[in-house]
Amino acid sequence: MKLMQATKLFIFAIMVMIGVSARAADERPPNVLFIAVDDMNDWVGFLGGYPGQVNTPHLDALAASGIAFTNAHTAAPVCCPSRVAVMSGLLPSTSGVYNNQHWWKPHRPDLVTLPIHFRNNGYQSIGAGKIYHHTVGNNPPSQWDDYHRLVFNDNAWIRYGSPLYPYSKPKQRPKTFPFAGIVNYSGEVDWGVPPGLAEKDYDDAVTVDFAVRFLNSRESTDRPFFLACGVFHPHLPWYVPQRFLDQYPIDTVVVPEINLSDLDDIPEPGRKLALRKADNLKKIRDAGKWRVAIKHYLASISFADAQVGRLLKQLRETPHAENTIIVLWSDHGWHLGEKGHWHKRTLWEEATRVPLIISAPKVGRSGQRCDRPTSLVDLFPTLIELCDLPPVKSLDGISLIPWLQNPNAPRERPAIIVEEQGHMAVRTDRYRYIRYRSGEEELYDHRIDPGEHENLADRDELSNLKQKLANYLPTNLAAPAASKKSYQFNPLDYSWTVRKTESIISGTGENHTLPK
Repeated sequence: MKLMQATKLFIFAIMVMIGVSARAADERPPNVLFIAVDDMNDWVGFLGGYPGQVNTPHLDALAASGIAFTNAHTAAPVCCPSRVAVMSGLLPSTSGVYNNQHWWKPHRPDLVTLPIHFRNNGYQSIGAGKIYHHTVGNNPPSQWDDYHRLVFNDNAWIRYGSPLYPYSKPKQRPKTFPFAGIVNYSGEVDWGVPPGLAEKDYDDAVTVDFAVRFLNSRESTDRPFFLACGVFHPHLPWYVPQRFLDQYPIDTVVVPEINLSDLDDIPEPGRKLALRKADNLKKIRDAGKWRVAIKHYLASISFADAQVGRLLKQLRETPHAENTIIVLWSDHGWHLGEKGHWHKRTLWEEATRVPLIISAPKVGRSGQRCDRPTSLVDLFPTLIELCDLPPVKSLDGISLIPWLQNPNAPRERPAIIVEEQGHMAVRTDRYRYIRYRSGEEELYDHRIDPGEHENLADRDELSNLKQKLANYLPTNLAAPAASKKSYQFNPLDYSWTVRKTESIISGTGENHTLPK
């Protein structure tokens, strides 16, 4: 009898231990895999922005495993302010970071960023590739427990010689450079297959290798992690392994239709944005290489997709798979001829709409699509709520958890986009409203005009609608950060010194060494 009772007590103790262990495992905070891609517009399979066939099987599979936000928009249509907005949860109009010439750290040294907030709450903060802007000065080491820099193995001859890229090894330009073959048209606006470069040595492959090693390391099991992995493709230059170009026979490549009158009803500030890089498109078209260039952009998207696929495959093979939130986003879109433009930096759909996928274990159902207007500044409050971290005050975004749980839930707040000159846009479920600093306007109805060809802003019957949309625009814009030219930066100890000629910190004009 005593033996039976002892046995029962032993079994009960084992069951209690198993229960405690299971509960502890369940209560471990979720990890975050935070994947950024660069200059990727809506030309991906699950968004259908490209009128032809584009090969993005891994992005499409991720969208099917989580929730795809199909009406997601950047906070700024260029790299640095967009990425600062994501990492801070603040619009450029709040942070003061409006363009690529702004270093955020000396301007806002006490800014609470995503990796810092996760670190402050017990997470490991690991980064690789392009998370903040890729130039020197934009990834302070204090942000990360470990970080792998983007060193441009695949296009170092473009970066070498610039003080913004001190980590890239010098590399002599090949005789065949520029590979695009356009005379006097070198630099970033290039495409091709770099000679003698193995696929494993492309910088994005090296970046993903670093992330993969971390996922397989003992350190990844020590405590929850925030792992940010930035894939540089499809940013220019469009250098890709040949096998990705082979996926797009030239006769299948679709070029955008250009309506020669598309700019006729657009205010002068909008035309200036469109024509800012008009020489790019003209040189490409005059050389008969428009279709070839788009082929390389598509191939760069597929190359980025393959790198994301490698990372996701590795995650699935680790114990972290069931307890890791996956977020994938692009910093902004890209025009490939629409409205005569060949670049980013506009306030139209091509430059602001981006891929955004969230796959959160036990939150919502897989394979959902949400067409509510969404901003990338919503990622910060979403992640800290998903991970049950303390809230951060005065964020500009809102948590997306209600739409993870019900993608069809109504949302009143639109997405806000801020361009560096003070021009701004509002994107709702149905409309895009643009107001330039001059007060001139554009208005498009996406139900009848998804290509944004007819500006409705002059219609009197829509004045109330315009006013309602304009009410969402920020009114008190933060003073802009000082230009990089205002600082002397030391990459060895990561310190900034304000130049004597600039009076931007305390008004004294004296040198100041700013916090790391």
